[in-house]
Amino acid sequence: MSLQGHIVELQRRHDALKKEIEQEQLHPQTDELKILELKRKKLQIKDELVKLSISETRH
Repeated sequence: MSLQGHIVELQRRHDALKKEIEQEQLHPQTDELKILELKRKKLQIKDELVKLSISETRH
């Protein structure tokens, strides 16, 4: 997979996690641990996107 393709896939996964977090928060009995885990994954993806975009601009 090309670098740009990898970035696009990470952005897609980031957006999907954002939507999943929003849906979880709508439930009356919100599972806070699940939301925290989803947010952690979302942050990891965002960190990777930042690293890749920095790497891409250096080349």
